[in-house]
Amino acid sequence: MTNDTTMNDTFIEVSELLMFIKGNKTVPRNIRRAADESNDILTNEKEDETVRASAVILTLGEISNDPNIPVHARTLIWEILSKLESIKAN
Repeated sequence: MTNDTTMNDTFIEVSELLMFIKGNKTVPRNIRRAADESNDILTNEKEDETVRASAVILTLGEISNDPNIPVHARTLIWEILSKLESIKAN
């Protein structure tokens, strides 16, 4: 499997997680908005993959410490950050 295929698979997984967060009404609106914005960034194919991953990491990193975020959403965000950090490391 090539690095591009792995990256695309990771982006698909992350996008699905972001859409789950966005659609979850138990998650505060600002967190859902950040998930939606992050998904828009991630799916913008005009930008380089590492630039997109970095932008999403910055966006989600800021909200991951929000005291109002439910534990299940925080865990998903940490999972997303971990997946995207592995892309940046390659």
